[in-house]
Amino acid sequence: MQTLDLEKDTLRDVNATLQSQGAQTNQTTWEIINPKGAHAIACGLDAGIEVTVKGSTGYYCAGMNKSAMVRVKGSVGPGVCENMMSGKVVVEGDASQYAGATGHGGLLVIKGNASSRCGISMKGIDIVVHRNIGHMSAFMAQSGTLVVCGDAGDALGDSIYEAQLFVRGSVKSLGADCIEKEMRPEHIEKLAALLAEAESEADPSEFRRYGSARKLYNFDIDNAGAY
Repeated sequence: MQTLDLEKDTLRDVNATLQSQGAQTNQTTWEIINPKGAHAIACGLDAGIEVTVKGSTGYYCAGMNKSAMVRVKGSVGPGVCENMMSGKVVVEGDASQYAGATGHGGLLVIKGNASSRCGISMKGIDIVVHRNIGHMSAFMAQSGTLVVCGDAGDALGDSIYEAQLFVRGSVKSLGADCIEKEMRPEHIEKLAALLAEAESEADPSEFRRYGSARKLYNFDIDNAGAY
């Protein structure tokens, strides 16, 4: 394992070292020590390496991730995995606002709670939160899956497109055009696979499914009051 120390090295140098690893690198396992809440740690990775961050981070940790596996042994600030393309990121603590924002692919796992706007404008990313999420989560979510093993705050799925939402606990309120939908066997099967990959022992049969009523983005004069 290669060790990068943010007490000795600059953040720019640490990220440059990780970003320089190509597809054929034999240095596949890394750890970052002494993060001390630094911002933009492990951003822009583009190789199938494994990175463990030993401590909590600031905003935009693992942003624009592609192919890498990043595990944060702490909590993260706003915008973790912003614009993620592929790979897997596991946060062992809590996440601040807009976790997984605009993510196109890959899997983000938050073992604690996520704050407001989790999954905002998600475009294909899968997000699994082991505990609760805040208000306006999955706002304008276009595709992908948001799984919440706890409770969801106000306005879940406001202005949602075709993303799928699964919540095991209570939902304080649904946003515009978001409705509860039937939980069919194929959804339980998909959810079970996501939970297993996210290291969760939650029972998929205990979840409810939510998604778009498809009335807001398909204009209908009878629904003009909803616009």
